[in-house]
Amino acid sequence: MLLLLLIGMVTPLVLVLDDTRPAIAQAPTQTAPSLTPEQTATLEEATQLNRQVLALHQQGHYQEAMLLAEQALEMREAILSERHPDVAISLNNLALLHEELGNYAAAEPLYERSLQIRETLFGADHPDVALSLNNLAELYRSQGDYDSAEALLQRSLAIFEGALGENDPTLAQSLNNLAELYRIRGDYAAAAPLYQRALAIREAALGNRHPDVAQSLNNLALLYHSQGDYAAAEPLYERSLAMYEATLGDTHPNVALNLNNLAGLYQDQGNYAAAEPLFQQAISIYEMVLGRNHPTVALSLNNLAGLYQDQGNYAAAESLYQRSLTIYETALGDNHPDVAQSLNNLGVLYHSQGNYAAAEPLYQRSFAIYETALGEAHPSLALSLNNLAGLYHEQGNYTAAEPLYQRSLTIYETVLGENHPNVALSLNNLAVLNQIQGDVAAAESFFQRSLTILETALGENHPDVAQSLGNLALFYQEQGNYAAAEPLYWRSLTIYETALGEHHPNVALSLNNLGTLYQDQGDYTAAEPLYRRSLAIYETTLGEHHPNVATNLNNLAELYRVQGDYARALPLYERSAESQETQLTLNLAVTSEARRRAYLSTLADETDLLISLHLQDTPDAAALALTTLLRRKGRVLDATAESYGAFREQLTPENQILLDELEGIETQRANLVFGSPVAGQAALLAELEARAETLQDTLARRSAEFREEIQPVTLEAVQQQIPADGALVELVRYRPVDAAAPRQERLGAPRYAAYMLFRSGTLRSVDLGDAEALDLQLFAFRDALRTPSSPIQPLARELDAQLMQPIRALLGNATHLLISPDGALNLIPFAALVDETNTYLAERYTFTYLTSGRDLLRMQQESEPGQRPVLIANPDYDATEIAPTSASPEDSQTQRRPNQPEWVRINRSSRASAIVRATPSDDEGTTTIIQLSSPDEASPSTPLPTPPSTHPRSSDFSSLGTFAPLPGTQEEVDAIAPLLPDPLLLEGSSATEEALKQVDRPSILHIATHGFFLQDQDCLAVPSAQSRPRDAFVQLNANAPTECIPIPRNVEDPLLRSGLVFAGANQREQLPVGSEDGVLTAQEVAQMNLRGTQLVVLSACETGLGNVVNGDGIYGLRRAFVLAGAESQLMSLWKVDDFGTSALMQGYYERLMDGAGRSEALREVQQELLNSETYAHPYYWAGFIFSGNWRSLESL
Repeated sequence: MLLLLLIGMVTPLVLVLDDTRPAIAQAPTQTAPSLTPEQTATLEEATQLNRQVLALHQQGHYQEAMLLAEQALEMREAILSERHPDVAISLNNLALLHEELGNYAAAEPLYERSLQIRETLFGADHPDVALSLNNLAELYRSQGDYDSAEALLQRSLAIFEGALGENDPTLAQSLNNLAELYRIRGDYAAAAPLYQRALAIREAALGNRHPDVAQSLNNLALLYHSQGDYAAAEPLYERSLAMYEATLGDTHPNVALNLNNLAGLYQDQGNYAAAEPLFQQAISIYEMVLGRNHPTVALSLNNLAGLYQDQGNYAAAESLYQRSLTIYETALGDNHPDVAQSLNNLGVLYHSQGNYAAAEPLYQRSFAIYETALGEAHPSLALSLNNLAGLYHEQGNYTAAEPLYQRSLTIYETVLGENHPNVALSLNNLAVLNQIQGDVAAAESFFQRSLTILETALGENHPDVAQSLGNLALFYQEQGNYAAAEPLYWRSLTIYETALGEHHPNVALSLNNLGTLYQDQGDYTAAEPLYRRSLAIYETTLGEHHPNVATNLNNLAELYRVQGDYARALPLYERSAESQETQLTLNLAVTSEARRRAYLSTLADETDLLISLHLQDTPDAAALALTTLLRRKGRVLDATAESYGAFREQLTPENQILLDELEGIETQRANLVFGSPVAGQAALLAELEARAETLQDTLARRSAEFREEIQPVTLEAVQQQIPADGALVELVRYRPVDAAAPRQERLGAPRYAAYMLFRSGTLRSVDLGDAEALDLQLFAFRDALRTPSSPIQPLARELDAQLMQPIRALLGNATHLLISPDGALNLIPFAALVDETNTYLAERYTFTYLTSGRDLLRMQQESEPGQRPVLIANPDYDATEIAPTSASPEDSQTQRRPNQPEWVRINRSSRASAIVRATPSDDEGTTTIIQLSSPDEASPSTPLPTPPSTHPRSSDFSSLGTFAPLPGTQEEVDAIAPLLPDPLLLEGSSATEEALKQVDRPSILHIATHGFFLQDQDCLAVPSAQSRPRDAFVQLNANAPTECIPIPRNVEDPLLRSGLVFAGANQREQLPVGSEDGVLTAQEVAQMNLRGTQLVVLSACETGLGNVVNGDGIYGLRRAFVLAGAESQLMSLWKVDDFGTSALMQGYYERLMDGAGRSEALREVQQELLNSETYAHPYYWAGFIFSGNWRSLESL
């Protein structure tokens, strides 16, 4: 088990003595200065400033306090001797403020100077010297310099004992601070007698009802808490709390602190119901007394967030962690260690959800802050290293993880000693890493050493020892050494039951693990009661919908499954799926798209398991398998689209600012990704990505406040939306799970399957076989489709036999197929497959593409009707002066209403893509610009060095080349425009990116321009100038010379690698500052508002392509227009013939205007073309696919 650390969960009460008393009596040798009235007034003003400093410090306003403290110091130094006691006080206070703000380098010389003054004035053994020693020691402790801190605290203690006697209450505070140092170092044996002595002194001197006695009780309770002796800690916390409330009142900050610690104890005991109201009460007190933005409030918010995280309420936890971080950054600055702590905890939350992309930058930033503020050998830095290593570990990047683990271990051993519990933590994680890498001997040694340290440091019955025993047991279990694992599991369970009680979640964890051990050995009789008891504990303590409950349900169900007892297994699987659905809905509602993807990926194995259960074991699981598939496939797109839509429906001025900022960030990201390299580009991209994530989080949270209740996804609800002549064909790429196989061998090779659902009747399903074999057929078919002379029918028939023929046998009389592809199946037109009678499927079926059958439910949501249709065509890519975009587009000569069409011959050509093949070039440091246009026009320009970008809004896009005119698109829209009511045409220099972004919810949006999708590779290869034929898109001969066009590397976001180009794209470096650059990425499209747009038509090449993500569809323009709110889309899968496209588009719109459905209109025009002599090959008619709402257009 990999261990991560949350920090800040328990708050010790340690006083850093803030000396703001009146001036201490001066040394006998010093003569009081003779002061003028003005000087006396100045000193009085300094004293008043000092009081304000104290007040501001208590409020957490450290920066404001520091300005006043500096003024007070200047006043006193100007009038008094530099060795005056009041100067020492001011130096002390200024040092403390620097320490609060994490400015340790500035604090140290101030503390030292204050100490020197007091030693000079009063001698080395004066109590005020002891106070200074204490404060300097606390500074060293904060920095992790425990040896220096210990020496000063011991000297301070000796001074107090000598000057005040052994029973003075002031001595108790010094004992307390030294004891706290030992507790932090894990030296509990040294800490206990000091805490106990401090308590005894205070009780004897102050009685049993004094706040200082309450402090000692709290701190002694914290010691027992740290040692896992919860039974001893609880009554001390309770007694301390009662004493604080009686002496200070119910709303004092010390009451809140004690509530916080008692809540932490209940949390560690698994008593979450008792912990939550105490954490909330502590927050309320702090907010009331200190203000909502005090750093102490941030710490309390952090603790409550940790509780919610333990309970699996990740959405609530994230919100509190974010607020805590904001408070820390505002109050303490971006580089304070408390900010690093908050970043770490938020990172742990994302890490535990599997959202590594979100966690990594938080860990890295936390690490950087700690290293700068605390130095390279601080325990907090070691913790940060450990967590970052754990992230790389889980990503499989063992090379990066191991040195971080080693460095963390070295720091812990050096600073805390080789036998500290944190050393055991690092050893545990190194053990897991070595086990994965196959070094079993090293792993076992690390596990055992970790256990030994914990037993020695904490005692044999501490909960952390139980955890270590469980880890070692799991290690032996995975090695097949069940005999060694079993007693360790039982010992771990016994410790947990004794220390935490029989109903703690950790007890449930031990029971669950024991159950898996017996199940692995085939002892199902022993496993079952352990699983059931574990389940009962989890449900009682964590609630029915916690992720651990779902896991336990699955384990128990698997136990019944391997025994063939499906009647008992199936209800448990159903309960688990419902629990996971609850968590999914909760956690997808209020976070960014990247985090949604990461969270959903954690459920992939369970989805595969349920599909396998149905297809391999029992037909009774069919409904569960399909319901789960409908709930999870494409769910990220659904959740993100819902957030965007709900947000746009409630577009307040404040929310509009957020959307505008997000749009601007996406534009900057696009410019950086495709632009010429700039200094610090990686850091800039990371910063923009982090800001975009934050904005998306805010957008999601705000949209959740007014989002309508989402209709539950059930088979019955989906069936009601299927047309009478239709069938939903839900395809899935899954990995079969063999429950009876050893755990490491349970996942098989990927396969495809199909589920069919009809308006009435039962669902049907079929396994389609090995996915990789089917993908090979699919790619061959797709490649052949790109060439009009290819012998396509044999390939189409071969693929159909494997893919559609088994499905067709179950379709009955359905003629409208609602296809939801998965994996590479997203990349083919099903209409071009050929059946047993050598008939294209386009002649038998109407096809509508969906991301998931759940799309049918979203189609029922109503939005306001869209505005007038907008047609964009024939952009002037070479324009250097972009026509202005106005509120009245009709005023522009090139933004016009259409005249009656003039039929002009359209030059037959191919609408070119910005994708070409890639191999390395011999010419380093040069870029060959290829004009990506129709084949007859492609030609290289002279290779030139890539210049640095000087345009702040523009990108080089040398990887895209330049773009040739598309005059055929002008005639295309001239033919379409008269069919539409009052359309707006944007052409030539008016067909700009900016004009499109200003379009507001058109009823139809038709865009005829170049599209692009760049693969995430290092360069694009094209034939060299010497070998290139006139057709730049023919297949490359393997032996032909090539040259390389570099493209951006490591562009993870596919929505930044696909898009459309508009006027001025070829002259983007020369466009005026502040204008758009003519290249619109899919990420920018997603920010548009197309709610009410019934149809988007992209009459361009390969606009339907993108990154294929199993279970989540295509990441490209298709996805972007859904996010923007468009109801339906018509896009292409390959480079389409210009003339064939124009004919198809005109026929398509004619049928739409005659009332045909949006899918049916495409089928009719495709049939017309395939029955023609010229365009019978599917190259001409099958390239366009329709997705979304297939029904007829509503009134425009």
